[in-house]
Amino acid sequence: MTLGFYENFPPNIHRIDRYNYSLSNKRVQIKLVSVLKDNNGKEFSFEQVANPTVPNGCLIFEFGLAESGDFNYIDEEELKKTKDFLSKKRLHSLDFFCSIRYYKCNDGKRSALKFDYYMLRFLFKKETLEIQVFHERGPRYISPEELTEFIYIAVNSDSTKNKKTLKRIET
Repeated sequence: MTLGFYENFPPNIHRIDRYNYSLSNKRVQIKLVSVLKDNNGKEFSFEQVANPTVPNGCLIFEFGLAESGDFNYIDEEELKKTKDFLSKKRLHSLDFFCSIRYYKCNDGKRSALKFDYYMLRFLFKKETLEIQVFHERGPRYISPEELTEFIYIAVNSDSTKNKKTLKRIET
């Protein structure tokens, strides 16, 4: 079992962002997987996530954690399995699949639009996190930059003002 690693991760990356952190790798990794699980299946308006490109649009994220050649939807069971695995083994990277489902939302009714499919690789170096984003296909209603910004904000959302989990490294 190769939890967190996708063997066929594409070599051509569309976006790279870097952050510093002061927690242990294990704590940052568990927090990251927990945050992605918490946002799985949640409906957001475009304004909550990015610059609206679809009037009256809403979207739903679906995140999966890599395991060898597949991705497993992150639910409570997958989070527990990941926590158990991380308590025994140190990982230097975590790969995720992200599907973003788009809808036109009017009066409580949703009309399906196209989806975006992303792959994300999180590389953990000494107190530095690098996020590599590959856009597989879709209309890019949410850009790679907006996706990493959403994750950055979500990871830091329960941090105190002076003690953020992730701090952006300006390049």
